[in-house]
Amino acid sequence: MLEFFDVGDTPVAACMLLVTDYGLTEDGRAEVMDVAEGEIAPTIYHTVMTGGDLDDVYVSQDQVGGFQIAFALTDNGSDVFGTHTSQNINKYLAIVLDKVVISAPRIQSAITGGSGVITGQFDYESANNLAIQLRYGSLPIPLKIVESRIIGPTLGEDSLQRSMKAGVVGMIIVVLFMGIYYRLPGIAADISILLYAAIAFAIFKYIGVTLTLPGIAGFMLSTGSALDANILVFERLKEELRKGRTLKQAFDMAWSRAWSSIRDSNAAVLITSLILFWFGSAFGASIVKGFALTLALGVLISLFSSLYITRTLLAVALDKIKINNFQRWFGI
Repeated sequence: MLEFFDVGDTPVAACMLLVTDYGLTEDGRAEVMDVAEGEIAPTIYHTVMTGGDLDDVYVSQDQVGGFQIAFALTDNGSDVFGTHTSQNINKYLAIVLDKVVISAPRIQSAITGGSGVITGQFDYESANNLAIQLRYGSLPIPLKIVESRIIGPTLGEDSLQRSMKAGVVGMIIVVLFMGIYYRLPGIAADISILLYAAIAFAIFKYIGVTLTLPGIAGFMLSTGSALDANILVFERLKEELRKGRTLKQAFDMAWSRAWSSIRDSNAAVLITSLILFWFGSAFGASIVKGFALTLALGVLISLFSSLYITRTLLAVALDKIKINNFQRWFGI
């Protein structure tokens, strides 16, 4: 539960405070214990408002680029907060979440417009963490632990290993399918997919991406995007050959005519990845962020591999091999 306490001139920001009892009396009395001293402070603090009066909380930047937490209040919260801040300029306001003081800003001016900012020595991460705490604390939902389990590290490692094995098996099946069904283009695509995987892992290693289970899932899903692009091109190539086009004409037209479908499908995946990454950043869902990041990077790399690596490999193969039987080499 999120509450705002009037603590007057008490510099609660100077020490970590723990609210041991609050909101239980008619006057909103709160007893605050100084953890450093181990004693309950004699001052009686009063609840100004609760998190239910917060309408929105987000990270913003000031005029010099510093990070701050901006908030908007409901109509009731605006009235209460406006009155309190007008009467308590230069005094402290303790923000308490689940009996722990998470911030204690000084009231620098009256906030009567229904919105304000919390300033301080914030970087983006610390500002975002406080915004998340305020946003979640404003939800009128009681938290109750219904189940608790301890999972050992061996279980997590086992799940990771099984996922890797499943990915390798899936990759082998895909490589065989592409080679058997699409023949020469399929072999070029197989080489391209292997190079795609090597490039992706190199980039993950370079930028420090940790491959958790969601991250592996995002990477494997992006592999599907790479295959999808190649399949669109190859099917278009076979259609052009069936229409009687020469090999060079069919080759050029396959990539140019399949590009719009490839572009639209991958653009949709990238937009979804951006939304998921924003959601994970805004609400502290690191699992969602990992999935979105590996998915987006994989899609970008897969576009490069399908549009450039596969095309280059196939062009080189067609220059080196004299093809007379399209049915045999392209699986028509």
